[in-house]
Amino acid sequence: MKILMVCLGNICRSPLAEEVMRSKIEKYGLNAEVDSCGLGGWHVGEPPDDRAQRTALKHGLNISHQKCRKITLNDFDDFDVIYAMDNEIFRNLSQIAIPARKPQEKIKLFMNELYPNENRPVPDPYSGGMSQFEEVWKMIDAGCEGIAKRM
Repeated sequence: MKILMVCLGNICRSPLAEEVMRSKIEKYGLNAEVDSCGLGGWHVGEPPDDRAQRTALKHGLNISHQKCRKITLNDFDDFDVIYAMDNEIFRNLSQIAIPARKPQEKIKLFMNELYPNENRPVPDPYSGGMSQFEEVWKMIDAGCEGIAKRM
């Protein structure tokens, strides 16, 4: 299974989700791959936000090797499931997929895997401090655990 995590700029939520999911894949010995990207291309080629990196390191994971990238139409073909971190990203991914005739059913709201039908977003911590990154970490860790246990 190939999994793609998507947030707005690929510098906060989705890099964290990529690495947390990678750790769950390893922990449970799952046959899966994971990557991340953003809707926008503002940070292409850059490493994740320093606060995201510090949060990951605090929990024993290193995301400093990741490089931000923007979603492509090929991603809709290359990945089995595409997880949006919030409702706006979900809608934007759908708007990209529909006119391009890409498989829209692959797009899922990340936290719906843990809380079906609640449409709970993972809030963007970019404008906040370290406490917001820690809260986002907890949500992402729980969400990835739920995804891993269903695989």
